[in-house]
Amino acid sequence: VQLQASGGGLVQPGGSLRLSCAASGHTRDLTAIAWFRQAPGKEREWVSCISDSDGRAFYEDSVKGRFTISQNNAKTTTYLQMNSLKPEDTAVYSCAAAYYCSNLTRIYRSWGQGTQVTVSS
Repeated sequence: VQLQASGGGLVQPGGSLRLSCAASGHTRDLTAIAWFRQAPGKEREWVSCISDSDGRAFYEDSVKGRFTISQNNAKTTTYLQMNSLKPEDTAVYSCAAAYYCSNLTRIYRSWGQGTQVTVSS
C-alpha cells in the first residue's frame, strides 16, 4: 500500500489543522492506519491509530480530547483533525499502515512521507 500525507502548515496556538493520508494500492490487508510525529531532535512518537475492521480509534495521552482520527466511507483516506494546537505539537507528521493498531513503530509496514505542522504565533 502506498500512503500520501498532506495538510500540514503554519497555525497559531489554539488553531486547527486537518491532515489527510490517502492510501492506494493493495489496501485490503493493512487495515490499521496510524499517525506518527517527529519533532526536531526527538524520537518519532505515535499519535493515533484507527482500525478499519471495527472503527476503533486510539490516541496518545497528550492529544486525547484535541485530536480526532477518522476515515472516509471508502476507507481510502484517513484524517487527523487537530484542534487546540500547542507549540509542542510542532513536528513532521507521517502516516503508516499495519495489520492492527499499536503504538509500536516496528509493526508498521508502509509509510507515507511527512507533512510539516508548525504551531507558532
